[in-house]
Amino acid sequence: MEIELFSDNYYMREALKQAQMAFDEGEIPVGAVVVSNQKIIARAHNLTQRLNDVTAHAEMQAITAAANYLGSKYLHNCSIYITLEPCSMCAGALFWSQVSRIVIGAADPKSGFSAKGGVLHPKTEYSTGVMEVESAELMTSFFLSKRKK
Repeated sequence: MEIELFSDNYYMREALKQAQMAFDEGEIPVGAVVVSNQKIIARAHNLTQRLNDVTAHAEMQAITAAANYLGSKYLHNCSIYITLEPCSMCAGALFWSQVSRIVIGAADPKSGFSAKGGVLHPKTEYSTGVMEVESAELMTSFFLSKRKK
């Protein structure tokens, strides 16, 4: 399948590469990229195991990197592509960052912000299901590999 440059699928594929890096490092495979003016300005994946930090989720890492790149705590006119629906903590950080758009791969019915009554900034647009199958398969593979050990 050919992916059109600068499409949602293109950027989600880049987030999936980050999720695969997390998988390879024994981290829960969640990846994120932040895009501004069609340019990826931040790439991140979960680092909770490596950093021994429960807050080191992919989204948190990506928000920090993008804010540093922009020199601003706000991510106006930015989109974040995340392979898994953010938890309440990350949704809160996305709220405060005022990111313009959130694009989600797979839903997280147990721990995702929508299941927990979380909210996003009123000006933030979001869409779900972009490359959902690929995102969900990576997550399923990860947890199956953990159960076999």
